[in-house]
Amino acid sequence: MTIILFDDSARDSLLPLTFTRPVAALRIGILTIAEKWAKYLKSDVAYLTAPYLQEKFSFSTSNDNLFVNGSVCPDDILLEAIDKLAEGEALFLEDILIAARLNSAGAKEFNSSLSRLKSIPYMPEITRIVYPEHIFLLNDIEITRDFKLLTAGRTSARLSSTNTILGDNIFAEEGASAECSVFNTSQGPVYLGKNSEVWEGCLIRGAFALCENSQVKMGAKIYPKATIGPYCRVGGEINNSVIMGYSSKGHEGYLGNSVIGEWCNMGADSNNSNLKNNYAEVKLWNYDSASMRNTGLQFCGLIMADHSKCGINTMFNTGTVAGVSANIFGSGFPANFIPDFSWGGQQKMEEYRFDKAMETIERVYARRNRIFDEAEKQILRKVFDLTKQYRNFNN
Repeated sequence: MTIILFDDSARDSLLPLTFTRPVAALRIGILTIAEKWAKYLKSDVAYLTAPYLQEKFSFSTSNDNLFVNGSVCPDDILLEAIDKLAEGEALFLEDILIAARLNSAGAKEFNSSLSRLKSIPYMPEITRIVYPEHIFLLNDIEITRDFKLLTAGRTSARLSSTNTILGDNIFAEEGASAECSVFNTSQGPVYLGKNSEVWEGCLIRGAFALCENSQVKMGAKIYPKATIGPYCRVGGEINNSVIMGYSSKGHEGYLGNSVIGEWCNMGADSNNSNLKNNYAEVKLWNYDSASMRNTGLQFCGLIMADHSKCGINTMFNTGTVAGVSANIFGSGFPANFIPDFSWGGQQKMEEYRFDKAMETIERVYARRNRIFDEAEKQILRKVFDLTKQYRNFNN
């Protein structure tokens, strides 16, 4: 059976995070949504996403195909229902398509095939990621779920006796290390990925996930519901936030109720507000309507898409959205919406020239011994074109 993770309308509401990836490639908990399905179903996965993303995130079919909504996270009850699907049947939660099983002909014409499928109603609750804030809101649930999935029947690597561990809900993969730090697992698990490092003097409270080859620098304070993706380096104060991977917040400063994409960098002493002074509900920029959307949340911080960076002492207001490849610097608070491929801050904002942005990305990749290939570049070229309408700078 071929497992195909498809994008639905959630892709649009999850922008700008989904400009550069399918919905299922978003990280929540310890794993990406795609990695969760692959592990549960013990199979590789393919993607059905925006055409310009398909070269990197490939689509393939076979004689037996299971299409799964990429915005939905798996759980045991849902997996049992999906396992019962026969060819030509589809699982629906009200009007949300969760999964469908199709033969090769139906798979190649997925959208037109849906009307011919037998609808199977699904009543239990699901974990579905529709808006960017859902990633940090549901992160503790997914950390706990992923922790059980990854550690069942396994024994943790030993950590140094210099650490203080409260509770026993901690798991360290091979090569993980920590010294002179405090881990409180009484309220949620702590997961330390392969070759990850926790430097001296850190205070960490679960639920917390530190993915492979990432580092927490000396004296960091990590509050619950936080995920640090692979190949990251973080310090300072982090609360209920998800950093997707290959990003750095290496210095002092506060990051709370936020989502940071891949290949981002937070300058020293940069901070975000996650609570308005009048305690009002927070609004976030919505690409669909090109206007602010009320989240219904009192706590909501920064949503930063891939390849964006901010200079030292940057101050982000409550409910700020920074698009793909934004370069943010200067005094004062930048606007609550910082368009993709923009350059500057409160005083002045202008378009970040595509060639200059690519030069920076190539240098960043080289530092991590990664190759910035033509497929990646073409994705960013498409995003540059798609987002031009939002760069209406009048400086």
